[in-house]
Parts: sequence; C-alpha cells; structure tokens
Amino acid sequence: MDVLFLIGRIILGAFFILNGLFHFMRLDAMSQYASYKGVPAPKAAVAITGLMLLAGGLSILLGYKVTIGAWLLIIFLVPTAFIMHNFWTEKDPMSQGNQMAHFLKNLALAAAALLVTFIPNWPFSIAP
Repeated sequence: MDVLFLIGRIILGAFFILNGLFHFMRLDAMSQYASYKGVPAPKAAVAITGLMLLAGGLSILLGYKVTIGAWLLIIFLVPTAFIMHNFWTEKDPMSQGNQMAHFLKNLALAAAALLVTFIPNWPFSIAP
C-alpha cells in the first residue's frame, strides 16, 4: 500500500508542480486573462499563485510540511474557482460548460488537498 500511496503522491504533486511552472511559462497570457477577469496586479497575482502551486505540489511530492503545502493549494484553488471560472456569467453554452468543468475541477482538487491534511503517516517522505 505504501508504494500505491507514493504513486498517488507523485501524480498529485506533479500535477500542481506542472501547473505552477505553466504560470511562469505562460506568464503574459495568464496575466492578460487574469486582468480580463478583474484580478488586481495580474502579473504579480499569476507569479504568486505559481509559487503557491509549486510549493504545494513539492510539499505533497516530497512529503514535507504537507499541511502547509495543502493549505497553499486550497487557498489558491477555491478563490480561483469563483474568480476565474465563474461559469454562471457566461452566455455561450460551450464557454459556460468549459468554465463549469474548470470550476468543479478546482473545487474537487481543493477537497482532495483538504483530505491530504488528515493523512497522518506519509511513507517515503523526506520529513514530517
């Protein structure tokens, strides 16, 4: 079971690390979209949230300070769902469906991060 837990941890951590890297690789495009959605200081917001994703993903991947890392992810995911994926404001059915999928994905990932905070033992971790 420890190996299966480690595989899940690698996949979940890598997902957030990759998305954090995308924040920097696509900084200009993501900043423009954040600006369109009304986010103040969009370039700084994208960079800061990219760091949050990187730190949260690394904490899960390495099993280090997991509660802090998971809360960084929750703090990113919940507001992002409501601000960036507010599907209820979309007029086009395709856009509305796309935004709803992203909204629900963010809430599900936030729930997963919350559940992570209740896992007492992290095998193959670098530290508690």
